[in-house]
Amino acid sequence: MEQHKPWFDEKCLGFLDQRKRAKMLWVQDPCQSNIDNLNSVRRKVSRYFRNKKKEYMRAKFEELEVNSKIHNTGDLYRGINDFK
Repeated sequence: MEQHKPWFDEKCLGFLDQRKRAKMLWVQDPCQSNIDNLNSVRRKVSRYFRNKKKEYMRAKFEELEVNSKIHNTGDLYRGINDFK
């Protein structure tokens, strides 16, 4: 499966797999402990993805700022167009 998110890596796949296992466990046995486990795993995975994306965006913005300061307009506009 091809990912279009440059911040998505192998660890993200592991988190997705963990979330999938928790959901399958809940589907097979919808008891309260499995619901709590699923919600906990979902929160953990969402938090990880959110932080990973924020870290990637911060690095990208710093790169754009550097290109702006050194008047490297080609790379600056290429970087801006990546967000469109």
